Formats: sequence, C-alpha cells, structure tokens
Amino acid sequence: MEMIKIDKKDWNKGLDRSRKTYRLVGPVKRAGEDLAGFYELADKEHPDMGAADTVLSAKSVVYPQTEVMFRYTTDKNSPDCNRLKRPAADYSPRAVIGIRPYDAAAILMLKKNFDTPDYRDPYWCDAYEACTFVGLAVDAPSSTDFSTSTGSGPFSEKGLDVLLVDMAGHYLAKVLTDKGAAYMKAAGWQRAADAKAAAQQIEKKKKAAEALIVSSVSFDKIARKSILDLYKADFWDDVAFSCINCGTCTYVCPTCWCFDIQDESKGKTGVRYKNWDSCMYPLFSLHGSGHNPRGTKTMRARQRFMHKLKYFLDKYDDGIMCVGCGRCVRSCPVNIDIRRVCELMNRYGPDPDACAV
Repeated sequence: MEMIKIDKKDWNKGLDRSRKTYRLVGPVKRAGEDLAGFYELADKEHPDMGAADTVLSAKSVVYPQTEVMFRYTTDKNSPDCNRLKRPAADYSPRAVIGIRPYDAAAILMLKKNFDTPDYRDPYWCDAYEACTFVGLAVDAPSSTDFSTSTGSGPFSEKGLDVLLVDMAGHYLAKVLTDKGAAYMKAAGWQRAADAKAAAQQIEKKKKAAEALIVSSVSFDKIARKSILDLYKADFWDDVAFSCINCGTCTYVCPTCWCFDIQDESKGKTGVRYKNWDSCMYPLFSLHGSGHNPRGTKTMRARQRFMHKLKYFLDKYDDGIMCVGCGRCVRSCPVNIDIRRVCELMNRYGPDPDACAV
C-alpha cells in the first residue's frame, strides 16, 4: 500500500494532466444551486474539494437517473427494422474525484444487485468498471452522520481506489488498488510520503473524525427477529403517519436501486428508458389488473424500511442497506428518521438474547 504526498499547489495541474487519459467527475456548484453536486467536469473545471456534502450522492455516476437502454424502428425500409439497438456510450476511463467514503461503500451495495452470478446489468457494470474512485476523507461529519455504526465511516476505504486525507497544505493519498496507482501516475503525483508517519497521521485524524459522530443505530437483534413479526408490528402506522410519499428519501439515498422501464414511441421509432423509481410511490407496485398490494402509505413506508433494515440484512448477511450518510434524515420534509425506525425494529418484541437463556 503506497502513500503519496500531493502539494495543493500541484493539485489542479495534476488533475489537468490526468485529463489526457481520464474524464473527470467531481463535486461542483452549477448555476442556481446552493450545494454542490457530482457532475462531469468541463475542461479546466476543477472539483470543489471544500464543498459541503452533496444533496444527491455520487450514485448517478454509475447509475444515471435516466438512461437509454435501446432504440428501435419498425420501418421495413430500414436495415435495423425490428432490432433492439443499444446506443453507443462513452465508457472510457473516468476518475471520480472527492467522493465521500460512505458513498463509495454504497456503490458496492448497488453492485450486489446489478452484478450477480445470475445476471449482469451491462449498463451499470460497464459504467462502474470505467471508474476510478478517488475519495476524500470526512474530517467534520454532519450531525446526522451515523456511518460508523453501519460499517463505513468518515475514513472508510470500502469501494475506493485512493483515499485522500486533507493535511492543510497538502493531501496524503493512500493508494489502495492498481486502478488507483494508475490514476496517480497519470496525474503525475508520484512523490512518496513516509509510509509509517503518514499512516500515523491518518489514523490520528480518523479517530478525531469518528469521535465527532455522536449518532448511531443498532441492528444487532433485527437479523434474529421473524420477518412476519416485524411486518405485523404495531408501530408502522405511527412511523408513516406524517409521510407524504414524496420519495425524497429514496432519491437522496446512495443505496436505493429501484427503477422503472418506460417506452416512448413516435411513428415507427421508439426508445426504451430506465429511470430511477421509488417504492414510496403508489404506481410503483400497481398491477396491470388494477390491484395494488401496497395501496396505502403505511404499506409503502413499511416496505422501504423492511427492505433496508431486514430483507437486505437477511439476504446478504452483510449489514443493513444503509451507509449512515444521514441524507434522508436531513432531507425528509416531515422529519421521518431512519435511526428511530431502526431502533423500533431492533427493540420490538421479545429479546432474542433473553429467549436463548
């Protein structure tokens, strides 16, 4: 594992040098925006490394909100008649600069859904494989950050190729993968730092950042609880009481992966799109027959939290479907808090530890 020192005076020059090989993506403010978002950077445009956390995560880099799956024509005079053609896309190397560690960990959760032994989503996988993730450690976690209790954290290395740590006048870059090393070489950042001293500095900053996180969740008992018991719990009406089914929580969430497929046709040509969708919307589960198995907002709110905190946990045995970024807590217009729901689920019913005695 290599440690590299990057003087901030060389930062932008290195980014520009890397553009010969990589397209760059990073947090920047665009016109009319109060907070930065993740965008592909224009020539000479540089990421705002001091920006506050983005409203939306970097998920859209590998999983766009809207994506063309294929185009088609029924024109018999066309050589492509009745053929589904995937449009050309640019999968040249991309470097995602300044991604938060919990957002990188979230992308690995998405991978569990889009790249499986049974099915490989070529759109998601091709975009993911083109990316090199250069993360920026979080020195000052927000008040709603509970990432340390979900297996990520402000200095997490999960899903990253390089972890950058801000040391005031320079960055310490912890190179984690071969892809990360290739990007550092392309940027011309090759000044080795003393590995032992750098590791000690990073560890000191990591402990300081983690100490600032005062929020947490517990899910140690959820895995041993019955799905049906939690499904029938008496607190779901209370949880969903103020919910307006706006879907904000799902759109800001870096681990939500639900999508809808829609066709748009005009004359003899058509396009099929894949769009982000939300389990909080009534149409999401509406059957063609008109029946809706989740016809009330309580049912939809229950589905969201059961998926994240129980179904995912049971299926993958790898923690809950949450990285603790706190975006949904900050963004919910009616103050529904996943931390409270997780606590309700964890404490509900008989204590499995007590029952085992």
